[in-house]
This record gives sequence, structure tokens and C-alpha cells, in this order.
Amino acid sequence: MTSVIAIVGPTAVGKSAVADALAHRLHSVVISADAMQVYRGMDIGTAKMRPEECHAPLLLIDVAEPSVSYSAALYQRAARAELDRLIAEGTVPVVCGGTGLYVRAALDEMSFPAGDASSPSRSRYHELAREEGEGALYALLQTRDPESATVIHPHNVRRVIRALEMADEGVSYARQKEGFSTPQARYDSSYYGLACDRSRLYDRINLRVDQMIADGLVDEVRHLVDQGFGEDLTARQAIGYKEIIDYLEGRSSLDDAIELIKRRSRRYAKRQLSWFRRDARIQWLDMDALGIEGALEAICEREGC
Repeated sequence: MTSVIAIVGPTAVGKSAVADALAHRLHSVVISADAMQVYRGMDIGTAKMRPEECHAPLLLIDVAEPSVSYSAALYQRAARAELDRLIAEGTVPVVCGGTGLYVRAALDEMSFPAGDASSPSRSRYHELAREEGEGALYALLQTRDPESATVIHPHNVRRVIRALEMADEGVSYARQKEGFSTPQARYDSSYYGLACDRSRLYDRINLRVDQMIADGLVDEVRHLVDQGFGEDLTARQAIGYKEIIDYLEGRSSLDDAIELIKRRSRRYAKRQLSWFRRDARIQWLDMDALGIEGALEAICEREGC
């Protein structure tokens, strides 16, 4: 058996359930690799497993306030601390998530510029985005580092700010991104990707969004807004939150917000699949054929657990 087992794939495919069952079988823990589940109070919209649903401990969720600009570098330090501790104890941790960069940051050799979440430059760029909009921020990046601007979506404020910070340090985001294309493993790891028929995945996503609304997503977002997090860039970027904020602020109807969440979630799943399909180390499992129990048994058969 390898030192670490990673469960990856698109949203709504069943990763959390398989990882939880596997960690329970191994008397181990699940280390979340989800860029939005790190935030406290953002539970329904990020599809966190509720404590009563978990059969194994779930780590690296609820570690930051929504006002904090968490990063892959911060995640890397926290994840590796847990991985090193667990491996030293003889435990096989299960890394689970759909944020490809977080999975790579934890398990592969990858370095990040120092970047301080409370640095004056980051605060200045956040202020620029608030006062003049995302377009002004992106235009600044186009001027300062046009090569990096071509590989970042104009609305990805967090990544635009990171590229500007890197430019301040004399580092090119685009050049560093090129270096991410050839993985160099830090740990002896096995990777399992969960997939299913695209149309069925989209149906699962649509049903999940409907369930999120039924479970109280609107109230969850309203509570975040009441706490003062409505203007925070994290909430504004997270799928499911920015759309409901627009509804609460009168810029859309609830029906339109729900349909937009579904559409953006489907597009996100497509991007996740594209990211993970590029990694030849991943062994893919067909969830249509296997289901949760079948996937668990397939992994255990290969890992000898």
C-alpha cells in the first residue's frame, strides 16, 4: 500500500462518500483538498459533509474566516504538516478534493512565492478591485505582466491579485504555471479519479443545487452577509454564494440565481475533469458501474486493504 491515497474528480461525483468510507476502512482520516471548504460558515454551498455523516475524521475544513484570502501556499503548509504527522504514525491518509491545485500543492514538489495574506500590497489590490472593479485590476496585470494575463480569467480576482503580487516579487505567474505541468511526487501516493457519464453528472449537479436550496443555502448566505462578509472577495467568487448575494441584493430573481448556480457548477465540473485528465498517474473508476461501495472495493483490491 502507498503512503497516501488521493480521491479526486469533479464536483457531485461522490468523492467525499468514497473517501470517508475508505478512511474508515483504513482507520485513517480524510484531508480535504477543497479551496472553499476551508472557510467557516460556508457549509451548504460547498457541500461539506456534516459531522454526523462522517465515519472518519475530516481535516482542513473550517480553518479560515470568509474574510481571509486563503491560498494554495497556506494550504500546502497545513496539509503537509498533517501528512507528515500521519505517515510518521503509520497511518495512510486519504486526500480528497476537486481543487486540483490543492491536491498538487500537498502531494507534489511545488514551491510558492512567500506572499503574506495581510501584506500592504495585497490589501491595496483588494481595495482596487472593490473601488474600481475587476476590470481595472485585470487591466493593471495586462500592463505589468501581459504574459500572465493571458492565462488568467479576468474575473478570477484572487488569481489576478496573486499574479500581481508575484510581479511585485519579480516572478512570472505564467512561467511558474508552466513548471506545474510536470509533476514531481513528494509522497508515495496512489491517485483514484471518480467519473461518470457526463449527462448523469450534470443531472447530479442539478439535483445537488436543488438540495442545497432546500437545505437552506439562501439563509446561509444571508447570515454571511449579515455578518459583514457580503463584500468579501471570497464569497463573491464562490459558486453558489455570489449568485445568491446578487439575488439578496435585488439584482436577480431566485429562480435565475439557481439556474446560474447550476450552469456555473456544470462548467466547473468540466474544468475539473480537464485538469485531472492531464495527470497520467490517476486511475479512473466508473461510478456509474461501481457506485460508492464498488469504488471502495476496487480501491481496496488494488491497495491491499
